[in-house]
Amino acid sequence: MNVPEQPGRLVLVRHGQTEWSRSGQHTGRTDIGLTEVGRSEAEAARRTLEGWDIARVVSSPLLRARTTAELVDLGPGIEFDDDLMEWDYGVWEGTRTLDNRESDPDWSIWTTDVADGESVEEVGARADRAIARLGVEHGGGDVAVFAHGHFLSILIARWCGLPAIEGRRFKLETATVSLLDHHRELRVLRTLNHRCGDVLRDPSH
Repeated sequence: MNVPEQPGRLVLVRHGQTEWSRSGQHTGRTDIGLTEVGRSEAEAARRTLEGWDIARVVSSPLLRARTTAELVDLGPGIEFDDDLMEWDYGVWEGTRTLDNRESDPDWSIWTTDVADGESVEEVGARADRAIARLGVEHGGGDVAVFAHGHFLSILIARWCGLPAIEGRRFKLETATVSLLDHHRELRVLRTLNHRCGDVLRDPSH
């Protein structure tokens, strides 16, 4: 009897700290590097994923994600995918929610008009394309994805069949690992915001 190949999982890693993530500034396409703290966080993520058999490593090409992937060094060569880049915040690039709410107390990047950038639905479409290309539904092992806070939040929502805007319910901290898995016929969120440095036990073992 042929046993069907088990679907793989997505191991999501948000990049380490940057100057703008520390200050709370929206960092979309600004190609900023990691702080020394961020580099230490990325190196700690190597311990987090000890023992995991990662079949592919895919990263946003932006420096902060790429450097995190290089420091974690999971083995397979790193593939770069433009669809994994952070939300293009347009006119809101570099701004802080705290400051924007001084003039509009209800301001949120999730609900505002993003002039010269992307809508949340457009980011969701990129997440859908990325999920399809990663191909974990068809087996082939687990895939590590190195990317950005808001993009990964939206990817989690789309994985779970939720509208892209519901990514706002999954707040990811820097240098954390989240795990997208399957339970029978359902896509599920298995782990959220596991702090890098603490070993993440593979639930299949």
